[in-house]
Amino acid sequence: MSLLASTSRRITPQLTRSRVFATRTYSELRRPPPVRPEPVVETFSATSRPRPYYAKHPPTRELPRIKKRWPLIAGALTLGIATWAAFMIYVTNQEMISSSVVRQIMRSVREDAQLKEVLGDAIRPQPEWWLNGDPIIHGKISQLAGNVDVSFRIKGSKSSGTLYFTSIRKDKGLPFTILRFKIICDDGTIVFVDAKPA
Repeated sequence: MSLLASTSRRITPQLTRSRVFATRTYSELRRPPPVRPEPVVETFSATSRPRPYYAKHPPTRELPRIKKRWPLIAGALTLGIATWAAFMIYVTNQEMISSSVVRQIMRSVREDAQLKEVLGDAIRPQPEWWLNGDPIIHGKISQLAGNVDVSFRIKGSKSSGTLYFTSIRKDKGLPFTILRFKIICDDGTIVFVDAKPA
């Protein structure tokens, strides 16, 4: 009994101390929450006035003007049409130079004695520098329609002039009839060439 009593006396103070320590620790952890300030409510008496669009950042320069494109388009279209027209004129002129009608006209001109006295020898079509040495022939040659009407410049060793030739065919199967075959020289002399129908 004495042993139990002494043991209980030793344990009791230790339990008491632990309980006090636990109670103190628990009471120190439970702290009241901090006091938060109440939010400030701002009120307005009327609606706000809208600010201008460029109030903060006003424009420093004017906007660039858009260039009109129609002059460029019109210029390109005009240039294209002019190029196409010049090409067609060149091709048509080359066809008439190489045609049998022009070759026969030049053969008749070189064999004419009266024309040799006025223009001299070596009668040939007058070349043009902008056609790379080829002559320019005006008019049209349409053998299928039976109509030939041309004029072009010729030159010889003495002088030069303008040749005019017109020939028609009245009906299919009939030969051409020469209506005009003459050369007007630069000095005003007119020479009529006698040739067979073209």
